[in-house]
Amino acid sequence: MIQPVLAGSDLVPTVVTFDPHPQEFFSQTARLLLTPEAEKIDRLAQMGVKQLVLLPFAATLANLTAAEFMQQILIEQLQAKFISVGFDFRFGRQRLGSVEDLQRVWGDRICIVPEQLMPDRDLRISSSAIREALSQGEVELANTLLGYPYRLAGKVVTGNQIGRELGFPTANLQLHVQKFLPRDGVYAVKVLGIDPEPLLGVMNIGVRPTVTGGQQRTVEVHLLNWHGDLYGKEIAVDLLKFIRPEQKFADLDRLKQQIQIDCAATLNLN
Repeated sequence: MIQPVLAGSDLVPTVVTFDPHPQEFFSQTARLLLTPEAEKIDRLAQMGVKQLVLLPFAATLANLTAAEFMQQILIEQLQAKFISVGFDFRFGRQRLGSVEDLQRVWGDRICIVPEQLMPDRDLRISSSAIREALSQGEVELANTLLGYPYRLAGKVVTGNQIGRELGFPTANLQLHVQKFLPRDGVYAVKVLGIDPEPLLGVMNIGVRPTVTGGQQRTVEVHLLNWHGDLYGKEIAVDLLKFIRPEQKFADLDRLKQQIQIDCAATLNLN
C-alpha cells in the first residue's frame, strides 16, 4: 500500500521504482539484479533518500495510460511535488508517456537528468554498460560507472572445506538468488562486516573445476591475515580487481601454488 505524503508536511525524498522490473513482467523471465532490494535500500539511505516506493508491476499498472499514471499514481497516491527523471524516461501503456508530458503538469518543478557519459570515454553510464563490464571482468570500469565498488553481500554458509585442507579457508557466500554475478574467476576484494576496518581478501566465483569437476557455481572468499569463525554471519564483499579467469589445475598442489600467487597479487594492490 502506498503511503502518501500528507499535505502540509515536510517533503520526503522518495525513490519510486517497479517490482518486479517491467522487463521481467512482460518476458515472464527472472531478471538478474545489480542491486537487490535490501542492498538498494542501504544505498539509497546513504544518499539521503527517506522513502522507497515499490510499485507492484502487474497487468493493472501496465495498462494505465500515461495520463492515468500521472493522475492516479503520481498525483493522487504519491502526491509528488517535485520530480526527477532521466532524459529518456518513458511510462504508461506502450511506453507512450515522456518527460514532456511530465513537464506539462509539473513545469519547473521537474528535474530532467541529461545523458551521463563516463569522463574521457564515449561510454554512456547505464546498467547495461555496468553489466557488460562485469561480464568481461572489467571491475575498475564497472566501479567507475557505478560510483562505488560493486558489492556481493550475503550469509556465510558451510562449504566442502577443501580450502581449509589447502591452508586457505574460505567463506562461502549465499547470495540473493537474483544477484548479478560478474565473470567467473579470481578477484581481489575488500570484506566488510567482520572488523571495524575492511579486510583484504581473494574471492573465487565459479564451479571450482579442480576440486568438484565443475558442478555448481559458488562464491568463496579467503581473508588475508585473518582467522576466525564466520559461519552464519552476514558479510559484504566489495570487488577491487579481476586477477585471472578460473581454470582447472592438474592437482591440488598446483592449485595451492596459484592461490599463493593470487594472495600475493592482492597484497601488492596496497
